[in-house]
Amino acid sequence: MCRAIGRNGEKFIRDGIGVLTHCNAGALATAGQGTALSVLFEAHRKGKRFTVYADETRPLLQGARLTAWELRQAGIEVKVICDNMAGFLMKQGAIQAVITGADRIAANGDTANKIGTYSLSVLARHHGIPFYIAAPSSTFDLSIADGAQIPIEQRSAEEVIRFAGVPTAPLDVGVCNPAFDVTEAQNITAIITEKGVIESPNAQRVGDFFR
Repeated sequence: MCRAIGRNGEKFIRDGIGVLTHCNAGALATAGQGTALSVLFEAHRKGKRFTVYADETRPLLQGARLTAWELRQAGIEVKVICDNMAGFLMKQGAIQAVITGADRIAANGDTANKIGTYSLSVLARHHGIPFYIAAPSSTFDLSIADGAQIPIEQRSAEEVIRFAGVPTAPLDVGVCNPAFDVTEAQNITAIITEKGVIESPNAQRVGDFFR
């Protein structure tokens, strides 16, 4: 399934471009060779050369700790960036595509993923950069009409005020720590699955895809 996602999506990775990823959507998070990273692995196998910008993905640094490691193991050029650098790099022309995984996709194509994904979709839309979601078809929940119905987990304050046991903020400060956010379908260029690709997703196209 993961290989199929990669094969269906590698056409979107052009030779010589910069690709931004968020969180981890490789084998360490899923199975096989991952979902979003599968697209990059398949493009790499076809001889395409590109640079991946793996943002750190606060507060747990899955991008810096996991994604960067997986890409390095595959021989793909990767640069780790802080989460707040993405917009600047887009403006500078270093990034020509964004690809992430997904945790849940509503019937209209609205997509829940790691916190920070929505912000990247807005930045990508502003800069005219395609924004791709790669996920298995089982990620769709057709019983949910849109992203507003997807519950968002609130996680422990400890994840924000400490890292590896070291305090990084006042321990008595208030904390807001949503684990996910929702990217509206209008910000998504295409959703890549093992069964095919839904371009410019909306309720009609998602419905047709699953008929």
